[in-house]
Amino acid sequence: MSDVSASSSPASLTRGEVPRDALVAWLNTYLNVGAYPDPSLNGLQISGTDVIRRVAVSVDTSLKTLQHAADSGADLLIAHHGLFWGQPLAVTGPHRERLRTALSADLNLYVSHIPLDAHPEVGNNAMIARALTLQNLQPFGNWQGQKIGLAGELPFEQTLQDFADRVQKLTGEICLVHGGGQSPTVRRLGVLSGGGAGSVAEAAAMGLDTLLTGEPEHKHFHDAFEYGVNVVYAGHYETEVFGVRALAARLEDEFGLAWQFLHHPTGL
Repeated sequence: MSDVSASSSPASLTRGEVPRDALVAWLNTYLNVGAYPDPSLNGLQISGTDVIRRVAVSVDTSLKTLQHAADSGADLLIAHHGLFWGQPLAVTGPHRERLRTALSADLNLYVSHIPLDAHPEVGNNAMIARALTLQNLQPFGNWQGQKIGLAGELPFEQTLQDFADRVQKLTGEICLVHGGGQSPTVRRLGVLSGGGAGSVAEAAAMGLDTLLTGEPEHKHFHDAFEYGVNVVYAGHYETEVFGVRALAARLEDEFGLAWQFLHHPTGL
């Protein structure tokens, strides 16, 4: 995935005030939005004001996050989970209210789903791996034929409980721990943010002792114990706050855009 450095920014992009279409083009290139099969409509989902001066970022696109972005004076909301998931939606009910809120505020909505999970610099999995100081990184976490997560080694072995406590401090949420491993320790770890519960078999095949992911699924409950892999569930929402915040910080460095993280946790 190619990086887009500050030196390659179009001349029309002035610091602290960026034309929307130029910024969207930069984001599309930087995030490589066309590289992954994804039910999400990645990219600009709602078009608003022509010039971006202030950015809000969130994990989800809901009526609350859209209104929060509008109230904060944002010109652009960047979200991980957007409004469109591969099927047409009638403009009625809550969907209409979300669109009405964005359009009334002249608010742009830009969405990056799988591309932001997978991004090597600002992606959810890259940021978690960095926070946990994982070493000897390699691709992990199959998504329709591509690897979007990371596997690596902790600098030192930890007990499963100590590791879960460490993740809890990182996310602020109590983890659900399934101790299915042959040993109650963590050293070789797979990281797959969000809905990675189905990756236990892949973790076992790679010789990993532990999988860190977001949300549990009942159909995968027994996998941890039958494949002999510890699984730490740290929350779908809480494992996906990292990417949007890192991306916003990148935009601040690149273009001088002010930004705000809109925290609307789901507890899931």
